[in-house]
This record gives sequence, structure tokens and C-alpha cells, in this order.
Amino acid sequence: MRQMREDSLVAKIAAMQDMSQFKEQNWEGSFEDYLQIVRENPKVSRTAFQRIYDMILSYGKTEYIDNKKKLVRYHFFQDEKFGGRDAIYGLDVPLMKLVNVFKSAAQGYGTERRVLLLHGPVGSSKSTIARLLKKGLEEYSKTPDGALYSFSWVVCKKRQDGSEHEELMPCPMHEDPMHLVPLEWREKIIAEVTPPGSPFEIAPGGELCPACRFVFRELMSEYQGDFTKVVEHARVRRLVLSEKDRLGIGTFQPKDEKNQDSTELSGDINYRKIAEYGSDSDPRAFNFDGEFNIANRGIIEFVEILKLDVAFLYDLLGATQEHKIKPKKFPQTDIDEVIIGHTNEPEYKKLQNNEFMEALRDRTVKIDIPYITKLSEEVKIYEKDFNAKRIRGKHIAPHTLEMAAMWAVLTRLEEPKKHNLSLLQKLKLYNGKTLPNFTEDNIKELRKEAAREGMEGISPRYVQDKISNALVSDKGEGCMNPFMVLNELEAGLKNHSLISSEEQKKRYRELLTVVKGEYEDIVKNEVQRAISADEDAIGKLCGNYIDNIKAYTQKEKVRNKYTGQYEEPDERLMRSIEEKIDIPESRKDDFRREIMNYIGALAVEGKTFNYRTNERLHKALELKLFEDQKDSIKLKNLVSSVVDKDTQEKIDIVKDRLIKSYGYCEICSTDVLNFVASIFARGDAKE
Repeated sequence: MRQMREDSLVAKIAAMQDMSQFKEQNWEGSFEDYLQIVRENPKVSRTAFQRIYDMILSYGKTEYIDNKKKLVRYHFFQDEKFGGRDAIYGLDVPLMKLVNVFKSAAQGYGTERRVLLLHGPVGSSKSTIARLLKKGLEEYSKTPDGALYSFSWVVCKKRQDGSEHEELMPCPMHEDPMHLVPLEWREKIIAEVTPPGSPFEIAPGGELCPACRFVFRELMSEYQGDFTKVVEHARVRRLVLSEKDRLGIGTFQPKDEKNQDSTELSGDINYRKIAEYGSDSDPRAFNFDGEFNIANRGIIEFVEILKLDVAFLYDLLGATQEHKIKPKKFPQTDIDEVIIGHTNEPEYKKLQNNEFMEALRDRTVKIDIPYITKLSEEVKIYEKDFNAKRIRGKHIAPHTLEMAAMWAVLTRLEEPKKHNLSLLQKLKLYNGKTLPNFTEDNIKELRKEAAREGMEGISPRYVQDKISNALVSDKGEGCMNPFMVLNELEAGLKNHSLISSEEQKKRYRELLTVVKGEYEDIVKNEVQRAISADEDAIGKLCGNYIDNIKAYTQKEKVRNKYTGQYEEPDERLMRSIEEKIDIPESRKDDFRREIMNYIGALAVEGKTFNYRTNERLHKALELKLFEDQKDSIKLKNLVSSVVDKDTQEKIDIVKDRLIKSYGYCEICSTDVLNFVASIFARGDAKE
């Protein structure tokens, strides 16, 4: 064979392989070697729940306070290892509940004998959470911290010519090698191999599966009970979990009711081998390859678990409560795996109303996975799929994804019971904005009174579909703006498969109008800021205002820089600025003293006052400057076909600011200026 060149592509691919890691993950040794590994690291014998809990913690966590409530964000669910493809946003509370179940089960407090049921509306990321756990467990089993082991039997077989040869028979359920020690001896051995003072306790675990038990019994008979010679036939190996290889990770999805067969869960007879072994109750003539069998030591996911045929429930109940399954014609067999299922609300309501399902309900830990109700977290879902890296050839105008997310979140919120609070204001409070007369305690009350919030509304999938439609539309001319997406969202309601109520469709359309109104306010504010973005002009206006309120609060006069004369503070100037942020006449003195006290406090700390550090004053100054400059720019004239050169130059400066500071492109900056100009032309601008 021709020698491979060093610069060949195959050689380059081979160079990417980590051979030391490959050897580590394919380690093989004797049972004695394994016991030494257990002595050095007892965690290799962890249960499935312990392993998953440790896996989640291995990625780290962040504790934070939200509305006086201590929350934990587990980094595992951000899926950073895989580039955030399956990242979960805005569900820290449900995920905390899920991790607490794993923690309780890892410590043997009872939840290890329950089915974990993720319950929520369609598209709320239930299956994504299950997929993350499976994917994470695969990766964790490849690491030194997540190492686990199984074994194979080396048995002698006769050929047709009478000669013997060795054959490897892997444990079909990849059990812990500790199962090779008979249960009555195991506690003493565990005490022997567990290091003194170790905080980790090795659970005694179950017994050998029928296939391994058969081999063990035959070898014990052959060697007349000599355990040392029996385990010489056991070759221990490192086990790397893999869903594709059906090792430790299983998925069961209900099919047509007529074709459902419980052997899919616990294995079936291998009819070809019955002739060889003479009986269908010989474990060598049975395939222990059901989903429960292959998911042993790991996790099994039940897709739409409540659509299971009743015949499957008996297997499920035993697997949950007793950690045992009953293969056909074989005794109950021990399993160690996490059973997680997910279902939507209609199916769960059926479960509640079905008295025959009482046993399953009693063995279920339900964890609600609602839709996101925090705007900033919902936006992240769409930014993950629709961003500059993935979408080429078309620009997404600022606030496009935000407006789509805002509408989606509004559909999920319950109307506030407080009459002085709108649904949009409630959304802003949830998103961390502050509103006058609303404290963190009020927000906690709002969440408590809306028990089903997030369990109904529009799915992120629907919004993603409509954003995709808008992206491929010919209307955009290289740029997609919020109105294109909002129009798609509205048009899609006519044929939405999950909304049959005309009243609900009408409510959703009304919420689209609310979002459009909010978008108008946002872009007017941005254009105002772009027009009044002259830092020198704002600085001069601020200096003038501070000089006047200083003189006013100290009952002094202001020196006119041009005439040199001392004059009374300019009340008209001060009020024209304060009115922009709705400071009433009766509160003007308080506001002016507040600003002066703020400046004084900064001076004590050795800091210099800057108008940017006071958000309210900054906003007032920008609005005042905008009011002074908008007539010179003649923004209203934009809607006409003729614009003079001087105005066009000023407009180009504003467009340049929109592009550089706010993320607009040439197309959408022109569009947004025209849009805001049309608003002012209608006389809708807020003075």
C-alpha cells in the first residue's frame, strides 16, 4: 500500500485525535483492578441520579436576587459546551425545582422512586431539557469525573470441529461490576474499599441481570464455588454512555396504539437462538435490548409519556417504585436509571380525570415548564436563531425581534387585578423596569396572584416561523423591520392550529396594536436622541440649568456671561426642562434640591458631576434639546418629496448617528426617519 503523505487530509484528521483520551475511555482491566479504582474514587459506583446531579453541579452555578427572592442559575442549562444550541432561557425557577429533585434523589430521600414529569404548553422547552440531560450525561461519562465501568464475560465456546475458542459476552445491561459480588457479601466489601472519612457512600445496588446471572452460576458450578476463578472471566471496561450506541441512554416514543408492544421496553425472545439453546427461557436466547435495559446506569426519556398504552404502565410503575423490570419469562431484574417524561396540558388533564391512572399520579413528580414571561429572556431565543452570523444578505432592523418577543410575552400574561396597571406596564415590571409607586413586593404579589401565568399563550415556535416568513419575503429589500414581522404574526392568526376561539384571536390582535404603539414610542425616542446627540450642546444646556437651579436653591442671582450683569434665575428655562419629565409645578423645588444634593454628595466623594449619571436629568435635557432642534431640521418635511440641501445634510447626520449608535442600516434608518416624520406630521408627537 502506498505510504500516506504527511500533508494528506487523512493525516491531518488523524492528528486531531487525542490518543491518550481514547485509551483512557477504552480502558480494560481485571475485577481486582476495578476494586482498586473504587478504593481511589468511590464515585465511579454512583447511582444514575447521583451522577446526573454531580454533572449539573460540575458546570457551576450563579446565585442572584430577583424581587427579594434568592434564585440559582445552573450554568449547565446554558449549553455553552455546544455553543448554546439548546440553551434554556428565563426558566431558572422551574430548573431549580428540577435540580432539587435530583439532589433529593441523589441523597436517597425518596424522589429516586418517582417519574419526573415535565409538564407545560407546547414549545416551552420540555423536550429540550430532556435532550440537554441526555447530551450532558454522554459528555460527562467521557470525563475523569464522570467515569463509570461495566464488564464483559470471557467464556469458552466449542466450534463444530470440537475445538474451543474464547468469546466475549458483554453484560447486556452494562451493570456496575460491583454486582459481581453476591449481595450478602457486598456490604463488607464496600466497607473495605471505601476510604476512611469519605463523605460518599456506595449504595449496595442490585443483583446481576438474568444473562450475567446464568454465566455466573455456570462458572461457579464449573469451578466448584471458587469465586476468584469465576471473576477471572470478568473483564472490566470503561463505559462511555451514548444514545446512538444504545449505551445508558434511551428514548421511548409512543407509536400507533395497535402496534404498541411492551417488549420494546423490557426486551424480547430471540427466536433464532431458541434452536441453539433449546428453550425460550434460556437467557442466552433472549435479547435484553428494550429501552429500560439499554438505559440502565443512565437516563430514559419518555416522549409524550401520557400517550402510553395501559400495558406499558405496569412496566413503568415497577421500574419507578421498585427499580425493577420484568422481562418475559424471566425474574424481576434490577435497573438504575432516571425516568423522565414530558407531556402537554390536555394529556395531563386526562391523567387527572382517569381513575385507572391513580397509581401513576402517585409516583409522579410534576414540574411545570411554562413559557417565558420576562421579555429580555424571550428575546434571547430569537437572537440565538436570527443573528448576523446566521442570517446573511438581509439586515434585521433594531427592535424587530424585541417587538415579536414583546407580543409573545403579552399573550402569556394574565390581566393585572390592579386597575392602575396595564398589561404592558406589568411586562415592563417583570423585565426589571421601575414604575412609580411599584416596589419589589408589589411584583411578588403580581406573580402570586397569576398562578397560571406562562401556561397559556403563543409558543416561541409560532413566532420563529413568522420571523422566517418575513425574512424570505420580497418586501424587505435587504432589511427586515418590525412591521413586517408583526404583520406576519397577525396574518398567521387566521389559520393558527391551536387557536379556535375568535375572542382569543381578537385579544391577540389588540395586543399587536399595543406593541405597535410601544414601538412608535421607542423609535420616536431614538430619533429624538439621534437629533439631540450633540454632546457639546447638551453639556452647555446642562451647565446653564445647573447654574440656574444653584442660584435658585441658594436664593442668589446668575451672572449673564454675555452682559456680565447679575440676573434672576431663568424660571422659564428651568421649567421647560423639568416639564419634559413630568415634574409638576408643586414638586419643582424638591427636584431642584434633589439635583443639588446629588451634586454635593458626588463632590464629597471626590467625584465630578456628569449629566449622564442622572438618568432623569439626562432624558429631560435630550428632550429639551430635541424640541429646540427639530424645527431647524424640519423633520416633518421628510414626508414631502422635496428636501432642501441644508435639511438633507442635517438628516444625513442623524441617519449616521442612528447607524453608528443604534444598529440601523442605510435602509432601515431611512425608513425609521420617514416613519417618525409621518408621526410628527400627524401631530401625534408627545410634547
